[in-house]
Amino acid sequence: MSEMIDAAVKALSARLGGRFDGVAKFVIPGEGAIMLDANGVRAGDEEADVTLTADAEVFRSILEGSTNPTMAFMTGKLKVDGSMGMAMKLGSVLG
Repeated sequence: MSEMIDAAVKALSARLGGRFDGVAKFVIPGEGAIMLDANGVRAGDEEADVTLTADAEVFRSILEGSTNPTMAFMTGKLKVDGSMGMAMKLGSVLG
């Protein structure tokens, strides 16, 4: 597992309080994937209700709060596949 994924798991766990109502996956090409569900946040690549894909720089800036997830999506920097409702719910937690 990459250092980026380790750091992201810790940051997402802190932001989400460790749990998420649904199943979401963040994919960071070249780094790996992160799963968010009722069991918490962890590295993994499983089926999800929504999959969000962004490069490491965009993902890092979303976690740091310098990039709004909705704007990243609207400008094509963040790709969403699956439940838009779940993506919006996640975006409100991150944004």
